[in-house]
Amino acid sequence: MTNTTAPVPAAAAASAVGIFADVATPEDAVRHFRARLGFETDVSDVSAALGAPDPGFVLVDTRSEAAWAAGRIPGAVHVPGRRIAEVAPTRFASGTPVVVYCWGPGCNGATRAALAFASLGHPVKEMLGGFEYWVREGFEVERDGVRERRAVDTLTNVATGAPVVECAC
Repeated sequence: MTNTTAPVPAAAAASAVGIFADVATPEDAVRHFRARLGFETDVSDVSAALGAPDPGFVLVDTRSEAAWAAGRIPGAVHVPGRRIAEVAPTRFASGTPVVVYCWGPGCNGATRAALAFASLGHPVKEMLGGFEYWVREGFEVERDGVRERRAVDTLTNVATGAPVVECAC
């Protein structure tokens, strides 16, 4: 077994090649990753927040009408991405924090939606993984007023044949 906690020898670090031939300084990395956390959240964090009496944000599904009808995250509000500029000013109070999601990591609809909400003056975060990872991690989905949990994809959640658990990351 490899000891992943052992320090890397200085000689190995100094002669890094390949993906580390051009790497940010640790200080720049801290700024970068801290900034990303200001723009992004994940499905586990959203699920945990939605379990609170006041999550502190509105969850917005930015997918199409057909996608919304096929299933959604319970408690989400539907505003298709192309209609945000038109609908959001009358639907959400100015400055309301928003978390947006679309289909999944292969779709930039949530990124576009986050830009639209930010342009309207809303604090906003994009939910990484989108609806796809919400479902794959075994969180509740709503369709036609019925809530269900689908089987957990063991590649995305540490639960195997057990209740859904937080990844603790």
